Amino acid sequence: MAAELTAHQLIAQHRPTLDQALEAIRTRAYWSPHPEHPKAYGEHGSLDAAAGKAAFDALLGTRLDLGQPGTDDWTGGELSPYGIELGITYPHADIDVLLPAMRAGQRAWRDAGAEIRAVVCLEILKRISDRTHEFAHAVMHTSGQAFMMAFQAGGPHAQDRGLEAVAYAYVEQVRTPETAEWTKPQGKRDPLVLTKTFVPVPRGIALVIGCNTFPTWNGYPGLFASLATGNAVLVKPHPRAVLPLALTVQVARQVLAEAGFDPNLVALAAERPGEGIAKTLAVRPEIRVIDYTGSTTFGDWLETNARQAQVYTEKAGVNTVIVESTDDYKGMLSNLAFSLSLYSGQMCTTPQNLLIPRDGITTDEGPKSYDEVVADLARSVDGLLGDDARANALLGAIVNPDVKARLEAAAGLGEVALASREITNPEFPKAVVRTPVIVKLDGAKPDAEAAYMSECFGPVSFAVAVDSAADAIELLRRTVREKGAMTVGAYTTSEEVEQAVEEACLEECAQLSLNLTGGVYVNQTAAFSDFHGSGGNAAANAALCDGAFVANRFRVVEVRREA
Repeated sequence: MAAELTAHQLIAQHRPTLDQALEAIRTRAYWSPHPEHPKAYGEHGSLDAAAGKAAFDALLGTRLDLGQPGTDDWTGGELSPYGIELGITYPHADIDVLLPAMRAGQRAWRDAGAEIRAVVCLEILKRISDRTHEFAHAVMHTSGQAFMMAFQAGGPHAQDRGLEAVAYAYVEQVRTPETAEWTKPQGKRDPLVLTKTFVPVPRGIALVIGCNTFPTWNGYPGLFASLATGNAVLVKPHPRAVLPLALTVQVARQVLAEAGFDPNLVALAAERPGEGIAKTLAVRPEIRVIDYTGSTTFGDWLETNARQAQVYTEKAGVNTVIVESTDDYKGMLSNLAFSLSLYSGQMCTTPQNLLIPRDGITTDEGPKSYDEVVADLARSVDGLLGDDARANALLGAIVNPDVKARLEAAAGLGEVALASREITNPEFPKAVVRTPVIVKLDGAKPDAEAAYMSECFGPVSFAVAVDSAADAIELLRRTVREKGAMTVGAYTTSEEVEQAVEEACLEECAQLSLNLTGGVYVNQTAAFSDFHGSGGNAAANAALCDGAFVANRFRVVEVRREA
């Protein structure tokens, strides 16, 4: 097939965007080429809201044929957390056929060079962006996110993270020049002269193991980092969230073919119910890079057993917020209430433990006791979610029965300051929607420790009474050291306490947000500026996104010749 997208066309169209991304990661300033507002779509080939919904509806009950080699069956079974059976089936692959086919195109992809690989990746992202409304429904009905969050986090924010990974990949590959002339003087003798070439060489096939809650946002960084550094990429989606990544693979294969490359450089590995192919794939010798988001148990297994691969994991952590004092009490409560409620707490960045001195805190409204702070926070959450329509728009749906079970069990762990209530979604009556629960615990009691020192993923928070700010900081240190944390927050008007919290986070390698009272929340990070995770504590061994996230996906091979 003749290439429909020439290198010249791709560079002309996408090099300016790549350059802007390179500048953004250098300055860490705000920038995004992907609009956050749904009304921004509908021109220049992009789908508007109606067309995107129609495209999603047209997928229901169909077979998504990707044209992959080695298809030996069809599999599916996704059930939306909103109660819709998607009825879509996907190719099931004979791995012994698919993996060799994926390797066949790697030489041409390697030889294309860093710039061509980058602009091909940007064309893939552009076409995904044009279908953001369609992808939003796909993310919503596999993750349980409310539509606006699925639109933003599953669309432009995920696309930003993919582009960010491409930019970092490009930087690391061009750090070394393609050629060099080397001359070493030899005194009276002729100098030694060599011509050297340096080629970024991919590790092999990369495996992306997708997650249920954020299939695109968590999937795109690894996918595009590996593809941009020359690796073929096999995408193994979570069995409950196949569609968003299957559509991604479909787009990538189309663009690769049009650009004159082997479409099998990107392929899908959907699995039959209960098949559990991630473990089988992870130890295959062809798999040389693995990206994984999910439970600590399986992340630890990958790090221990997939010894032939470079493994990047984002696992579980226990996120902590210290509440010591504030000069904006209402703003603090409002900010925390939103952070605890967004997507029913089903984010790896949602705060779990709120450490509050048992003697209370100082505020701009006067001193507040521990009980008052917790009661006021409960009222703030209640007020935020008091209107069912607004609650549905913020909470989304409970993604799976395990989250619901943890939520129900949490009420038995201590005194309930805010009980969870059931909310009906009129549009999707089968959806399981629950408001958060806040449980009071005494940090000095050993029986409470088992609760607050374990991750309780979902809309569950513990208001932990501690003896002092120093006690809170020591507990923060221990929590990050033993359990890891994706995020840490703190509220304080004391310069001494602020410095102590910052020092604890620097030493334990945890990302810190201080005194957030406005429209920025501890559980949100911005591509090109914020680092998601640090790679330095037990919650994750990599950060999204930095040089370390991309640099070890390829090696530089040198060829020397006498001049």
